[in-house]
Amino acid sequence: MTDMPRYLRECLHTGKLACLAMLVSGGIVMQILACALYNNWWPMLTVIMYVILPMPLMFFAGSDTSSLYSESGSGWLNATKFLTGASTVGSIAIPIILKHAGVIGWGAMALELSSFFVLVLSILCYLGMNEEDGYSML
Repeated sequence: MTDMPRYLRECLHTGKLACLAMLVSGGIVMQILACALYNNWWPMLTVIMYVILPMPLMFFAGSDTSSLYSESGSGWLNATKFLTGASTVGSIAIPIILKHAGVIGWGAMALELSSFFVLVLSILCYLGMNEEDGYSML
């Protein structure tokens, strides 16, 4: 990308950020629709897990996301991976448990899980942009 003009590179960066914002917005809209369409607000319990999910990463990993992909690490890094994984499993399990208990229907569960996967896709896109394009705060 070094041979491209500066204005074109900035336009591509802006387009990536706009796409990322649309992904996050779509995930949030799907989350709200899962509740509003079926007039049942129990699926909003997943939002608690969405809030808890990045906490271990912020507290223990800091801004160095490349260490999350390595197999060796300190005890804090292993704790971060474990807590993040537990929160991720909880984000998937809550709608499934609510469906199994008969609290929500199939449509609400499908929208909840779709919302989760859209939000995960946006997080992965952000991490990819952060590493390759220099969006990091370092």
